[in-house]
Amino acid sequence: MRDLKIIFMGTPDFAVATLKRLIEHKYNVVGVITAPDKPAGRGQKLNESAVKQYAVSQNLTVLQPTNLKNGGFLNELKALKANLQIVVAFRMLPKVVWQMPEFGTFNLHASLLPNYRGAAPINWAIINGETKTGVSTFFIDEKIDTGDMILQESIEIHPEENAGSLHDKLMHLGSKLVINTADLIKKDHVKTIPQTESSDIRTAYKLDRDNCKINWNDSLDNIYNLIRGLSPYPAAWCTLINGNDTLDVKIYKAEKEKTAHNEPIGTIVSTKKELKVSVSNGYIIIKELKLPGRRMMDVVSLLNGYTFGADAKML
Repeated sequence: MRDLKIIFMGTPDFAVATLKRLIEHKYNVVGVITAPDKPAGRGQKLNESAVKQYAVSQNLTVLQPTNLKNGGFLNELKALKANLQIVVAFRMLPKVVWQMPEFGTFNLHASLLPNYRGAAPINWAIINGETKTGVSTFFIDEKIDTGDMILQESIEIHPEENAGSLHDKLMHLGSKLVINTADLIKKDHVKTIPQTESSDIRTAYKLDRDNCKINWNDSLDNIYNLIRGLSPYPAAWCTLINGNDTLDVKIYKAEKEKTAHNEPIGTIVSTKKELKVSVSNGYIIIKELKLPGRRMMDVVSLLNGYTFGADAKML
């Protein structure tokens, strides 16, 4: 049985669940690497990462390098004498870092690799209409999310699931998979599988303003999947034309209605309690949205104080 001395690397809440589980299972975490504190809010108060906050609460050694190739940081890392590094929702590591420990560096990724390598695997699985996704652990190599796989666990994506609820499910599933992976390494029972390469592998591209914009000329299902795949963050958006108003609107929750109609694409149909937008093969029924300068609200609340004209439309 190996005596593991672990460095944990991660930043957001998604990573905290794994670090917490490692501590609860009495693993020896000799150090935690996370992002530097960042100024946030009007007062520009320094904001600590979720991982740092938890690590400090457990009296763990925390390093917050700005440059992962910096000599001072590398010396600090070596001084911790770890023999295994575990990475969850962190940044790309230089070879000098991931090659350092005796038993390697493994990563938790929120997809069924080799599909959805990249920055936003949870979002893209939903956006692309997948019915199944999961979590994978693999040893890091030179490229992004391409290393030899250790373990994998799958989960169903429900038809009404959004990115927020799937994130939470994969966060807990992933933390269990990391423990199982660490157990195998501890017992020296790891058997890795190289990732297969093919032309039809789907990629989890970084989300930006362009790929988060709703194309109302797309199909009913594709628009619906985009909205739930980007909810609650960063949110699908579009432009509302209503009289003299031209507003960028974020849509957080919607339903779909498949039906034949003669409305032009993007036409808004509203009553006192319902707001829907015509698409090629039906309507997107908007349930929650946000107008500029306002908080996110349900449609009934919005319709109490905002009127859509007869010629209102979404672009």
